[in-house]
Amino acid sequence: KAVVSTQSTGEQLEGALVAVVCNLKPANMRGIKSQGMLLCASDSDHKTVEVLRVPVGSIPGERITGDMYTSDPDKQLNPKKKIFEKVQLELSTNASLEVTYKGEHLKTSVGPITAPSIKNAVIR
Repeated sequence: KAVVSTQSTGEQLEGALVAVVCNLKPANMRGIKSQGMLLCASDSDHKTVEVLRVPVGSIPGERITGDMYTSDPDKQLNPKKKIFEKVQLELSTNASLEVTYKGEHLKTSVGPITAPSIKNAVIR
């Protein structure tokens, strides 16, 4: 079981800007329909988990991009093709805590997406 860091309590998340994958197929989780997946950084043994930070000034609903990735995203990923599972293997943080995909920095219009403290983290 993962333990979400104390930096990520429900009270602290309320109203916060967060990174969410929103083109996954909706799924029922504990009786509630989930419309997206909150992205978090995790250490190598998956015991510490931190919610990714989106830069202040980002617009809610704004698309996260990288310079090499400018095409429109799929409206909904086909779960049978396991697209996100393949992408997720290439998501990580670097030594500067910035989130990368295949080495490319991911960002909003105002700056990079970061992890609070886990360097070289996996993103889940």
